Amino acid sequence: MDPAQALKSLEPTKDFFVGIDSDGCVFDTMGIKQRECFCPMLIGYFGLQPVALAARECKEFADLFSKTRGANRHKTAVRILRELLPTHPMVRERGFEVPAFEHYCRWVDDPKSLLSNDGLRRAIDAAQDPDAKRQLELVLTWSLRVNEMVTEIVKGIPPFPHVQPCLEKMAARADLICCSATPNEALVREWQEHGIETYPQVIAGQEMGSKAEHLKYAAGGKYPDNHVLMIGDAPGDLKAARAAGALFYPINPGHEDASWKRLHEEAFDRFLAGEYAGDYEASLIAEFDAYLPETPPWLG
Repeated sequence: MDPAQALKSLEPTKDFFVGIDSDGCVFDTMGIKQRECFCPMLIGYFGLQPVALAARECKEFADLFSKTRGANRHKTAVRILRELLPTHPMVRERGFEVPAFEHYCRWVDDPKSLLSNDGLRRAIDAAQDPDAKRQLELVLTWSLRVNEMVTEIVKGIPPFPHVQPCLEKMAARADLICCSATPNEALVREWQEHGIETYPQVIAGQEMGSKAEHLKYAAGGKYPDNHVLMIGDAPGDLKAARAAGALFYPINPGHEDASWKRLHEEAFDRFLAGEYAGDYEASLIAEFDAYLPETPPWLG
Protein backbone atom coordinates (compact mmCIF):
# COMPACT_ATOMS: atom_id res chain seq x y z
CA MET A 1 0.00 0.00 0.00
CA ASP A 2 1.18 3.52 -0.81
CA PRO A 3 2.17 5.14 2.53
CA ALA A 4 1.17 8.55 1.16
CA GLN A 5 -2.30 7.46 0.04
CA ALA A 6 -4.02 9.29 2.91
CA LEU A 7 -2.58 12.55 1.54
CA LYS A 8 -3.25 11.81 -2.13
CA SER A 9 -6.87 10.88 -1.50
CA LEU A 10 -7.57 13.91 0.69
CA GLU A 11 -10.52 15.86 -0.74
CA PRO A 12 -11.08 19.53 0.11
CA THR A 13 -13.77 20.24 2.69
CA LYS A 14 -12.96 23.95 2.93
CA ASP A 15 -11.69 26.66 0.58
CA PHE A 16 -8.31 26.98 2.31
CA PHE A 17 -5.49 24.58 3.21
CA VAL A 18 -2.74 24.81 5.85
CA GLY A 19 0.26 22.53 6.32
CA ILE A 20 1.98 22.70 9.71
CA ASP A 21 5.44 21.50 10.70
CA SER A 22 5.82 19.94 14.15
CA ASP A 23 9.30 19.91 15.76
CA GLY A 24 10.36 23.41 16.73
CA CYS A 25 7.16 24.78 15.23
CA VAL A 26 4.20 23.37 17.18
CA PHE A 27 6.37 21.88 19.93
CA ASP A 28 9.43 23.38 21.62
CA THR A 29 11.44 20.22 20.94
CA MET A 30 14.28 21.43 18.71
CA GLY A 31 16.39 22.80 21.55
CA ILE A 32 16.17 19.78 23.84
CA LYS A 33 16.79 17.36 20.96
CA GLN A 34 19.89 19.20 19.80
CA ARG A 35 21.34 20.09 23.22
CA GLU A 36 20.58 16.91 25.17
CA CYS A 37 20.54 14.20 22.47
CA PHE A 38 22.41 15.13 19.31
CA CYS A 39 25.21 17.20 20.83
CA PRO A 40 26.48 14.83 23.57
CA MET A 41 26.44 11.92 21.13
CA LEU A 42 28.23 13.97 18.45
CA ILE A 43 30.97 14.83 20.94
CA GLY A 44 31.27 11.23 22.12
CA TYR A 45 31.17 9.34 18.83
CA PHE A 46 33.14 11.83 16.72
CA GLY A 47 35.99 12.24 19.23
CA LEU A 48 35.40 15.91 20.03
CA GLN A 49 35.82 15.69 23.83
CA PRO A 50 38.89 18.01 23.99
CA VAL A 51 36.85 20.83 22.42
CA ALA A 52 33.41 19.86 23.72
CA LEU A 53 32.34 23.45 24.44
CA ALA A 54 33.26 24.53 20.92
CA ALA A 55 31.46 21.54 19.45
CA ARG A 56 28.34 22.46 21.43
CA GLU A 57 28.45 26.04 20.19
CA CYS A 58 28.88 24.84 16.60
CA LYS A 59 26.04 22.35 16.95
CA GLU A 60 23.63 24.91 18.38
CA PHE A 61 24.53 27.48 15.73
CA ALA A 62 24.18 25.00 12.86
CA ASP A 63 20.96 23.35 13.99
CA LEU A 64 19.11 26.08 15.86
CA PHE A 65 20.31 29.55 14.93
CA SER A 66 21.54 29.54 11.34
CA LYS A 67 20.24 28.92 7.85
CA THR A 68 20.87 25.18 8.22
CA ARG A 69 18.33 24.97 11.07
CA GLY A 70 16.29 21.81 10.61
CA ALA A 71 18.62 20.37 7.95
CA ASN A 72 19.39 16.67 7.59
CA ARG A 73 21.51 15.46 10.52
CA HIS A 74 24.27 14.15 8.27
CA LYS A 75 24.62 17.34 6.25
CA THR A 76 24.82 19.32 9.47
CA ALA A 77 27.38 16.99 11.03
CA VAL A 78 29.62 17.39 7.98
CA ARG A 79 29.16 21.17 8.09
CA ILE A 80 30.32 21.17 11.70
CA LEU A 81 33.34 18.93 11.07
CA ARG A 82 34.49 20.59 7.89
CA GLU A 83 33.39 24.23 8.13
CA LEU A 84 32.43 25.42 11.61
CA LEU A 85 34.59 23.60 14.13
CA PRO A 86 37.95 24.25 12.40
CA THR A 87 37.24 28.01 12.55
CA HIS A 88 36.28 28.09 16.23
CA PRO A 89 38.73 30.04 18.44
CA MET A 90 38.95 27.25 21.05
CA VAL A 91 39.93 24.71 18.39
CA ARG A 92 42.61 27.02 17.03
CA GLU A 93 43.96 27.99 20.44
CA ARG A 94 44.29 24.38 21.52
CA GLY A 95 45.70 23.18 18.23
CA PHE A 96 43.02 20.51 18.04
CA GLU A 97 42.87 18.65 14.76
CA VAL A 98 39.24 18.04 13.86
CA PRO A 99 38.73 14.42 12.75
CA ALA A 100 38.28 14.37 8.96
CA PHE A 101 35.82 11.45 8.64
CA GLU A 102 36.63 11.51 4.94
CA HIS A 103 34.60 8.42 4.01
CA TYR A 104 31.54 9.74 5.81
CA CYS A 105 31.91 13.18 4.23
CA ARG A 106 32.24 11.59 0.80
CA TRP A 107 29.03 9.64 1.38
CA VAL A 108 27.16 12.78 2.48
CA ASP A 109 28.49 14.77 -0.49
CA ASP A 110 27.34 12.14 -2.98
CA PRO A 111 23.98 13.34 -4.39
CA LYS A 112 23.01 9.71 -4.95
CA SER A 113 23.24 8.89 -1.23
CA LEU A 114 20.08 8.36 0.79
CA LEU A 115 20.94 10.34 3.92
CA SER A 116 19.18 8.12 6.44
CA ASN A 117 19.88 5.09 8.60
CA ASP A 118 18.74 2.81 5.79
CA GLY A 119 21.02 4.67 3.40
CA LEU A 120 23.93 4.19 5.78
CA ARG A 121 23.23 0.46 6.00
CA ARG A 122 23.29 0.21 2.21
CA ALA A 123 26.55 2.14 2.05
CA ILE A 124 28.07 -0.14 4.70
CA ASP A 125 27.03 -3.24 2.77
CA ALA A 126 28.51 -1.81 -0.43
CA ALA A 127 31.79 -0.57 1.11
CA GLN A 128 34.90 -2.35 -0.13
CA ASP A 129 37.38 -0.38 1.97
CA PRO A 130 37.56 -1.69 5.58
CA ASP A 131 38.24 1.83 6.89
CA ALA A 132 35.19 3.18 5.09
CA LYS A 133 33.04 0.38 6.47
CA ARG A 134 34.23 1.01 10.03
CA GLN A 135 33.68 4.75 9.73
CA LEU A 136 30.17 4.39 8.35
CA GLU A 137 29.33 1.78 11.00
CA LEU A 138 30.43 4.24 13.70
CA VAL A 139 28.20 6.95 12.20
CA LEU A 140 25.25 4.55 12.03
CA THR A 141 25.75 3.67 15.70
CA TRP A 142 25.77 7.40 16.50
CA SER A 143 22.59 8.02 14.51
CA LEU A 144 20.75 5.11 16.11
CA ARG A 145 21.88 6.16 19.58
CA VAL A 146 20.58 9.69 18.93
CA ASN A 147 17.17 8.22 18.10
CA GLU A 148 17.22 6.23 21.33
CA MET A 149 18.12 9.35 23.31
CA VAL A 150 15.27 11.30 21.71
CA THR A 151 12.81 8.57 22.70
CA GLU A 152 14.18 8.51 26.26
CA ILE A 153 14.42 12.26 26.85
CA VAL A 154 12.04 14.21 24.63
CA LYS A 155 8.61 13.77 26.20
CA GLY A 156 6.01 15.79 28.06
CA ILE A 157 6.75 18.96 26.08
CA PRO A 158 3.51 20.88 25.42
CA PRO A 159 2.76 22.96 22.32
CA PHE A 160 3.88 26.59 22.34
CA PRO A 161 1.38 29.06 23.80
CA HIS A 162 -1.25 30.19 21.27
CA VAL A 163 -0.90 26.99 19.21
CA GLN A 164 -4.17 25.40 20.29
CA PRO A 165 -6.27 28.56 19.79
CA CYS A 166 -4.65 28.90 16.37
CA LEU A 167 -5.47 25.30 15.47
CA GLU A 168 -9.10 25.84 16.50
CA LYS A 169 -9.36 29.03 14.47
CA MET A 170 -7.68 27.55 11.40
CA ALA A 171 -9.61 24.26 11.48
CA ALA A 172 -12.89 26.20 11.26
CA ARG A 173 -11.92 27.70 7.90
CA ALA A 174 -9.18 25.48 6.41
CA ASP A 175 -8.23 21.86 5.87
CA LEU A 176 -5.16 21.11 7.98
CA ILE A 177 -2.36 18.56 7.83
CA CYS A 178 0.77 18.13 9.89
CA CYS A 179 3.74 17.70 7.54
CA SER A 180 7.03 16.76 9.14
CA ALA A 181 10.29 14.90 8.61
CA THR A 182 9.80 13.14 11.96
CA PRO A 183 8.81 9.45 11.91
CA ASN A 184 5.04 8.97 11.86
CA GLU A 185 4.87 6.99 15.08
CA ALA A 186 6.62 9.72 17.08
CA LEU A 187 4.50 12.44 15.48
CA VAL A 188 1.18 10.80 16.20
CA ARG A 189 2.23 9.99 19.77
CA GLU A 190 3.25 13.61 20.40
CA TRP A 191 0.06 15.15 18.97
CA GLN A 192 -2.11 12.63 20.82
CA GLU A 193 -0.24 13.20 24.09
CA HIS A 194 -1.42 16.81 24.07
CA GLY A 195 -4.90 16.27 22.66
CA ILE A 196 -4.41 18.15 19.39
CA GLU A 197 -4.41 15.18 17.00
CA THR A 198 -8.01 15.84 15.89
CA TYR A 199 -7.28 19.17 14.21
CA PRO A 200 -5.33 17.90 11.17
CA GLN A 201 -6.98 15.52 8.70
CA VAL A 202 -3.63 13.75 8.26
CA ILE A 203 -0.49 13.63 10.41
CA ALA A 204 2.23 13.01 7.82
CA GLY A 205 5.77 12.04 8.75
CA GLN A 206 8.86 11.00 6.84
CA GLU A 207 7.35 7.71 5.68
CA MET A 208 4.87 9.66 3.54
CA GLY A 209 7.56 11.61 1.68
CA SER A 210 9.20 15.00 1.99
CA LYS A 211 7.36 18.06 3.24
CA ALA A 212 7.10 19.39 -0.32
CA GLU A 213 5.59 16.07 -1.39
CA HIS A 214 3.14 16.16 1.53
CA LEU A 215 1.90 19.54 0.35
CA LYS A 216 1.72 18.53 -3.30
CA TYR A 217 -0.09 15.26 -2.56
CA ALA A 218 -2.63 16.84 -0.21
CA ALA A 219 -3.22 20.23 -1.83
CA GLY A 220 -1.77 20.29 -5.34
CA GLY A 221 -4.41 21.44 -7.83
CA LYS A 222 -7.17 21.15 -5.25
CA TYR A 223 -7.39 24.75 -3.97
CA PRO A 224 -7.47 28.22 -5.56
CA ASP A 225 -4.28 30.25 -5.94
CA ASN A 226 -2.95 31.71 -2.67
CA HIS A 227 -5.26 29.48 -0.64
CA VAL A 228 -2.48 27.11 0.48
CA LEU A 229 -0.23 28.05 3.42
CA MET A 230 2.74 26.29 5.05
CA ILE A 231 3.67 27.10 8.66
CA GLY A 232 7.26 26.28 9.61
CA ASP A 233 10.31 27.28 11.60
CA ALA A 234 13.21 26.43 9.27
CA PRO A 235 14.47 27.44 5.81
CA GLY A 236 13.65 23.93 4.60
CA ASP A 237 9.98 24.61 5.36
CA LEU A 238 10.07 27.74 3.23
CA LYS A 239 11.74 25.76 0.45
CA ALA A 240 9.04 23.07 0.68
CA ALA A 241 6.31 25.70 0.51
CA ARG A 242 7.81 27.28 -2.58
CA ALA A 243 8.30 23.89 -4.26
CA ALA A 244 4.61 23.18 -3.74
CA GLY A 245 3.42 26.63 -4.80
CA ALA A 246 2.30 27.49 -1.26
CA LEU A 247 2.53 30.65 0.80
CA PHE A 248 4.73 30.55 3.91
CA TYR A 249 4.22 31.73 7.47
CA PRO A 250 7.38 31.63 9.63
CA ILE A 251 7.58 30.68 13.29
CA ASN A 252 10.65 32.69 14.24
CA PRO A 253 13.33 30.79 16.22
CA GLY A 254 13.55 32.18 19.74
CA HIS A 255 10.31 34.13 19.21
CA GLU A 256 7.85 31.29 18.77
CA ASP A 257 5.24 32.56 21.22
CA ALA A 258 5.01 35.94 19.49
CA SER A 259 4.87 34.27 16.07
CA TRP A 260 1.88 32.10 17.01
CA LYS A 261 0.18 35.09 18.67
CA ARG A 262 0.58 37.12 15.46
CA LEU A 263 -0.77 34.23 13.39
CA HIS A 264 -3.84 34.02 15.62
CA GLU A 265 -4.51 37.74 15.85
CA GLU A 266 -3.50 38.98 12.41
CA ALA A 267 -1.79 36.80 9.81
CA PHE A 268 -4.40 34.06 9.39
CA ASP A 269 -7.13 36.67 8.92
CA ARG A 270 -5.02 38.27 6.18
CA PHE A 271 -4.64 34.85 4.56
CA LEU A 272 -8.42 34.37 4.53
CA ALA A 273 -8.99 37.88 3.19
CA GLY A 274 -6.55 37.42 0.29
CA GLU A 275 -4.19 40.01 1.79
CA TYR A 276 -1.31 37.71 2.67
CA ALA A 277 0.62 37.17 -0.59
CA GLY A 278 2.98 39.94 -1.66
CA ASP A 279 4.43 42.61 0.60
CA TYR A 280 3.03 41.19 3.84
CA GLU A 281 4.47 37.72 3.32
CA ALA A 282 7.75 39.20 2.08
CA SER A 283 8.12 41.27 5.26
CA LEU A 284 7.56 38.22 7.45
CA ILE A 285 10.10 36.15 5.50
CA ALA A 286 12.68 38.98 5.68
CA GLU A 287 12.22 39.11 9.45
CA PHE A 288 12.55 35.30 9.65
CA ASP A 289 15.69 35.37 7.50
CA ALA A 290 17.33 37.89 9.84
CA TYR A 291 17.03 35.47 12.76
CA LEU A 292 19.08 32.85 10.89
CA PRO A 293 22.50 34.18 9.84
CA GLU A 294 24.97 32.27 7.70
CA THR A 295 28.11 33.34 9.59
CA PRO A 296 28.74 32.11 13.15
CA PRO A 297 29.26 34.78 15.83
CA TRP A 298 32.95 33.93 16.31
CA LEU A 299 33.57 34.95 12.68
CA GLY A 300 31.30 37.99 12.75
